[in-house]
Amino acid sequence: MIDHVGFEVAEMRRSGAFYDPVFFALGARRTFESEHAIAYGVNGPEFWVVVRGRPPAPAYGHVALRANGRAAVDAAYGAGLAAGGRDDGPPGPRPQYGRGCYAAYLLDPDGLRVELVSRR
Repeated sequence: MIDHVGFEVAEMRRSGAFYDPVFFALGARRTFESEHAIAYGVNGPEFWVVVRGRPPAPAYGHVALRANGRAAVDAAYGAGLAAGGRDDGPPGPRPQYGRGCYAAYLLDPDGLRVELVSRR
């Protein structure tokens, strides 16, 4: 249903340094890279980070990245913190979002909210 998601960021290099290890921990990789954009995915570009020349607006919403189990949530959360992200909710069960839901929340370098979620 969704073709892709994009975050508009202030600094491409800083954002790439954050998202590279997060997506690596989730089994994805860079599928596109230019001066103004980076895209991540498994078989093609699904998550885009772009520079638009406007300041980012924290707290407008979030993107949820699917993880393959709790260990992947934990690994991506740790990778994001190590890469300059900030905690916005540590890994743990989230039964309010469904049976088996396990998630963590990070803020990227621009303050945009990233959810890491497994429903196993």
